[in-house]
Amino acid sequence: MNERSVLEHIRRGGPLSRAQISRRSGLSKPTVSQALGALERADLVRAAGRSSGGKGPTAVLYELNPTAGWVLGIDVGREYVRAAVADVAGRIIAQRRQRTKVRTSKTVIGAIGSVAEDTVHAAGLTLRKVTVAVVGSPGVFVGAGTHPLLAHNLPGWEREGVLEAIRHELGCPVEFENDVNLAALGERWRGHGRDVRHFVYLHIGTGVGMGIVLDGELFRGASGAAGEIGYLPLGAADPHDPANRRRGALEAAIGSGGVVAAAERAGMPEASSAAAVFDAAAAGDAKARRAIQAEARGIALGIASIVPVLDPELVILGGGIGRNGELLRAPIERELALLSPFSPRIEVSALGEDAELVGAVSLALRSAEERLFSRTQHKRRIAV
Repeated sequence: MNERSVLEHIRRGGPLSRAQISRRSGLSKPTVSQALGALERADLVRAAGRSSGGKGPTAVLYELNPTAGWVLGIDVGREYVRAAVADVAGRIIAQRRQRTKVRTSKTVIGAIGSVAEDTVHAAGLTLRKVTVAVVGSPGVFVGAGTHPLLAHNLPGWEREGVLEAIRHELGCPVEFENDVNLAALGERWRGHGRDVRHFVYLHIGTGVGMGIVLDGELFRGASGAAGEIGYLPLGAADPHDPANRRRGALEAAIGSGGVVAAAERAGMPEASSAAAVFDAAAAGDAKARRAIQAEARGIALGIASIVPVLDPELVILGGGIGRNGELLRAPIERELALLSPFSPRIEVSALGEDAELVGAVSLALRSAEERLFSRTQHKRRIAV
């Protein structure tokens, strides 16, 4: 327990001296020294120089040993598969992306294997050297299921055996997580959520979803479906329509299809995509701007529905639509003020399209630390 506590404090705030670890952990200095000795012998931590600038003698600083293990983060989207390799200290050393033609789950799994192989090769590694990989995609991952649920934006992704096929393709330990949850973790690690204990990440793109961070930790709910706000029965879409029930009424109203529909209602029958509508609005097209105003009202309605329940300090907008903060943030704030007495701060994602990938690396780092620590303890028990 002491070694685990010391390792966690170094991971969060390193490099740290013995005295700093003692103050932050509440452990005595002799206990910290004993734990550091064991972690050094296991190659999990190493000396990282000495402190400077203070009064009195300098002290040895300790950090995670970056070569103790390697992690792989993978983000599976409808258009691209992205991957990044990092050492266990969190330094990303290689990153790749590959355009995908999503027709079947088989083509996506092949793309995952291809981009993963390219990325680890660029890092000078092989997949067998990866301590753990985290794969993020749309859908709800329940327990040790063989396929995700509610992943209609990726054809064939809900078929039995998809997850096991990915494990076989990669040939290393693999964990799975919803991509919007990963985006929230990415913002928690290196974005707007770094110093915020309660916030939500609202993804608006082809699909609509929310990653929820409460007390600094990701909240998944009883079955992993927490944050599936696309299914809120809100917006212009009829929630009783079977198509909207499958995809979600709010998603139908404010997702990319909803933006195109709003543009058509505003007199833009030629609008081919949400991106085209936003481009026209940015260029000053009055009809496109009316469509964007309708989109902002729908987003504000979704936020107003969750704020009294979760009481977040911050709402982070992400996804292909949500990242258009210059057009969306001000009208969302105005509409939210009309709908609700609650006014959380609203920011546009600091990580952009990399939010999910950064979150996958973040989750993989936590899992890798646990795996490396458990492996070390197991070897020690065998030696004894």
